[in-house]
Amino acid sequence: MQIQVGTDDFSYVRAKNLKFVDKTLFIKEIFDNDGTRVTLITRPRRFGKTFNLSTLHNFLASEVGNRKTAGLFDGLKISTVDNGHYMQYQGKYPVIFISFKDANNKKFDEVIASLGALMQETFRNYSYLQHSNKLSQELKDLFVVYLKDKDRLIADLGTSLQFLCELLFKHHDVMPWLLIDEYDTPIQSGYLNNYYNEITNLMSAMFGAALKTNLYIDRTVMTGILRVAQASLFSGLNNVNVYSILNSKYSEHFGFTESEVHDLLQEEGLQDKEAEVKSWYNGYVFGGTTVYNPCSIGNYVCEQGLLRAYWVNTSGDHLIRSLLSDSDDSIKIRKQFDALLKGEDVIQEIDENIVFGDLKTNSLATLSLLLMAGYLKVVSFKINEYDETICNCAIPNKEVQILYRKMITSWLSVNDDSGSWYRKFLGSLLIGDIDNFKDNFGQVLSKIVSVHDTARNSENFYHGFMLGLTASLEPDEYEVKSNKESGFGRYDLVIFPKDITKYAVIFEFKSIVVKPSKEGLTESLETKLEQGAQEALAQINDKQYIVEAEYRGLKNIIKIGIAFHGRSFSLASEGGIKTRYYD
Repeated sequence: MQIQVGTDDFSYVRAKNLKFVDKTLFIKEIFDNDGTRVTLITRPRRFGKTFNLSTLHNFLASEVGNRKTAGLFDGLKISTVDNGHYMQYQGKYPVIFISFKDANNKKFDEVIASLGALMQETFRNYSYLQHSNKLSQELKDLFVVYLKDKDRLIADLGTSLQFLCELLFKHHDVMPWLLIDEYDTPIQSGYLNNYYNEITNLMSAMFGAALKTNLYIDRTVMTGILRVAQASLFSGLNNVNVYSILNSKYSEHFGFTESEVHDLLQEEGLQDKEAEVKSWYNGYVFGGTTVYNPCSIGNYVCEQGLLRAYWVNTSGDHLIRSLLSDSDDSIKIRKQFDALLKGEDVIQEIDENIVFGDLKTNSLATLSLLLMAGYLKVVSFKINEYDETICNCAIPNKEVQILYRKMITSWLSVNDDSGSWYRKFLGSLLIGDIDNFKDNFGQVLSKIVSVHDTARNSENFYHGFMLGLTASLEPDEYEVKSNKESGFGRYDLVIFPKDITKYAVIFEFKSIVVKPSKEGLTESLETKLEQGAQEALAQINDKQYIVEAEYRGLKNIIKIGIAFHGRSFSLASEGGIKTRYYD
């Protein structure tokens, strides 16, 4: 049986008898939370939000897309839980299902046209209302106008959802449910394309009319990636209950749990791959529940156990890439990523309310977005005495680490869009061409490092800097280790190739504390740098850092000692020494 991948239509999956992970107890939890009139659930992209809403849609409505929903839930968990209690609600409600996933245009007038077309298509799903004998002629006439005249509908976008709810209630004599998928896509697009204020005002009007002053609606369930600050979108709405990745409610229904993945791998004959699957696609913690990335697991199973970065290679990370590349607070963010890439946690206050105006100027907002969007994980969190959420954050898995390696390559390609100089620099090291590596190393320091970066904790800075330079190496080909024991000490940085015929590289770093004179760098600094580099190289030999490489069966081993001062350095290897200075 083929597993469901690439379709979010529950009725299609059932009609084609595709294999899927049964998340229908999500419906139970929604009904049990009946004191909440408006539910907003935020999760990373491709974590099952649309499929769960489609499942709920098919459960509530008697017909979806000209398909009867009766029988779709036979044999599923919702049909048997509590002796089938919840099946009394199946097919009993009119439902408006609307997704804003395609409202991501580059210009405001284009997104307005997209929203008008979307609402007109939504109205057509209920074309039977124009013939209803329960509606006044005035209401039916306006409904027909909206069906035929998109410009008129666009003019009334702010009240269009509320109007449709009124018609459905008066026709069916049952309050409808409103399901809104990817509610924040137009907001993100507005931020990226410079029409943020305009789209926020429009969406605020739509949601205000549909969610607050609407007398004709039973429940609303919304999904999105981010919890956009209420001050900018849900102004005046105090009935929205938000459930982010930090909340325990609904935590098991988005993403695959460990037991679900275990069962799926068993069924597919991939049970011996469980450890590697965990390292690549696990690591997320939603409200205390450990979950796997469902997009990646589905593709992994379809590809019969091929490990690849399925999730990070899909579209939808434009906002993330923009922030990591262009943030005004990029120095702090990059230092945080030095720690993350070394496997350390970053302790950071997290604000679940994303204020888009703060994103490029505030590392707190940026890290909050990365966490909510699935590019970081919560190791643990606490609420302090100031009602601030303090999280220990880390990179969740190898798949996300691949994205960061690519981003670091982009950072290192300053003034060179192709990044060719960086690839040459790293490539010369990996093939054992130390002369070219020495020549290119100065370019790296001059392009990237500011003397302000090295002013404090300089040795830690250089260590993290060198770790960042190697972060783009493919994990299937190389293993980069830092501050690990080998021989009679702890080396600073080692690159181990998986292919034993390739070169291993052992680095030791020294920071030289000598200030230059007003006339420039002094001869004594040159001497001290060269001495420092030779001492670093000697330490590699004296402490026998080579032991781990030899234990791995590696024969080609390069030893490099580097001494730094600001952007000046001296580099010593068993083939000689080179010193270079910068202002």
